[in-house]
Amino acid sequence: MPLEMRDDCERCQAALPADSAQALICSYECTFCRRCGAEMQGTCPNCGGQLVPRPTRVKSD
Repeated sequence: MPLEMRDDCERCQAALPADSAQALICSYECTFCRRCGAEMQGTCPNCGGQLVPRPTRVKSD
């Protein structure tokens, strides 16, 4: 099952396209930008899980 690639930060609404390396996610796929993740000390405010870099999805031709 593929990750849900949410396209914006849940906290500040910064754009996070699927090919962006700026997104962080928790195990529930809550999505945040790196700035918000740093401000939240790498912890998801929704579930308390660790925020880690989201893999990018490269568009296929």
